[in-house]
Amino acid sequence: MPPSDRPPRRRGRRHPHWIAFFAALLAGIAGFVAVGEARLIGDAVEQRNLAAFYDQPADALDGAPGSLVRSEELTGVPFEARAWRVMYRTNDVHGDIQVSTGIVVTPLGPAPAGGRTVLSWGHPTTGSAADCAPSRGFDPYELIEGMRLMIGRGYTIVATDYVGMGTDGPDSYLVGDTGGNAVLDAVRAAQQLPAADASDRVVLWGHSQGGQAVLFAAQRAPQYAPELQILGVAVAAPAADLTALLSDHIDDISGVTIGSYAFAAYAEVYASEGATLESILTPAAQKILPEMNALCLLANIATLHEIGDPVVGHFVTADPGTVEPWETILAENSAGAVAFSAPLFVAQGLDDKLVVPAATEQFVAHEKSLGMNVDFHPIADADHGTIAYFALPALMEWLDAHRL
Repeated sequence: MPPSDRPPRRRGRRHPHWIAFFAALLAGIAGFVAVGEARLIGDAVEQRNLAAFYDQPADALDGAPGSLVRSEELTGVPFEARAWRVMYRTNDVHGDIQVSTGIVVTPLGPAPAGGRTVLSWGHPTTGSAADCAPSRGFDPYELIEGMRLMIGRGYTIVATDYVGMGTDGPDSYLVGDTGGNAVLDAVRAAQQLPAADASDRVVLWGHSQGGQAVLFAAQRAPQYAPELQILGVAVAAPAADLTALLSDHIDDISGVTIGSYAFAAYAEVYASEGATLESILTPAAQKILPEMNALCLLANIATLHEIGDPVVGHFVTADPGTVEPWETILAENSAGAVAFSAPLFVAQGLDDKLVVPAATEQFVAHEKSLGMNVDFHPIADADHGTIAYFALPALMEWLDAHRL
């Protein structure tokens, strides 16, 4: 059709509100990108002088559990939040003062009257060497599952590294009392940062190893930290029954990896009770232990398997759940022996091959038999690595239901 024969073109209608919407959207996206870039730059800058923070001063052990040794505000922080790296004092299983490290994150803006509810997070296994501590990582917030949602709820978040990671201290891998104390004392440490606005109201949330730690924190809180109000406890695939966990995997690579971390810790912590590596590990297993324990889990899975595969099937000299002192040590470090009053949320992935569903179901049944308020969420298609993430929608509903 020639141009002269075409019908007159209608001028497009303008929609100022849509234009404004998309302009705001693009500005918001640009803002998030800018914040993300700033966070990465801040993380990189903080890595330059990282080691100095973790060197303990001469008076590091001189103080009460929960007291701060030192703190520093971070620059690479989550959107609309402030954060600090902290070093604080805690008690180990023997009642001795030790030092732990971690991070504190709090929303920007004014806190509610009485301060913010504190979410104390227990991270899953990352290893046992000092540099496996999450707070030493390039992104120290990476493993806090649901962090953005928790900040949105107005929580101040504390995330311990546990004793023996990050800074000097005895190995505490799967040592229940030590882990639980570190989870509670992290809250006390956050309360000493005025800008964190941390109150005595506490929610505990942990995954795998962190599930064991927060369960012990809940059990111990009435005696160890009676000033803290434990309002709710949530766990994902908790390492609750250590006897079952090690028995389920003692003849596979998961058992070799977990066992390398755990038996090294127990031999150090319970040496006075006769817990020697020679009493449970084969010579071949003892030989690889130093190399296994020097490697962090998430970054070195292939190498850990390469080192550990040759001893699969002949890692231990006996089932540790049936010989002393290991039988007692595993029982003492299994959660669930003591009931607590706070409601309990338990999530379990049905595709989990590490903490198997049957073990968590037995734990839940046991907690219910103690008269506890337990909300159990088996989740299809979730495995051990994804369960804490997949559980977040149900966890948010549970927190809402309990007005937390």
